[in-house]
Amino acid sequence: MNVQIQTVHFEADSKLLDRVNAKVEKLKTFHDQIIGVEIYLKLENPSQQIRDKVAEIKVYVPKHSYFVKHSSKTFEESFDMAFDAMVNQVKRQKEKSMA
Repeated sequence: MNVQIQTVHFEADSKLLDRVNAKVEKLKTFHDQIIGVEIYLKLENPSQQIRDKVAEIKVYVPKHSYFVKHSSKTFEESFDMAFDAMVNQVKRQKEKSMA
């Protein structure tokens, strides 16, 4: 599984990157054919003082890909909510394919 983490308009600290990597590893438990994962952590509206933190996750499996996006006031919260949505999407699709 190839994992890419990109940060836009800021530099992520190692604590945030470690947290993201640890969670992404858990995706393997929900789908065993994941080819790659792309994660984008962005600061929305960088010119304004108050900025939303956005997390986007793309997961690639054979013949399909999933995408979720979530924003909140912290990257941890944004990523956690996007990750939970991704897990639900992957589980739902896997159940459909098995039915």
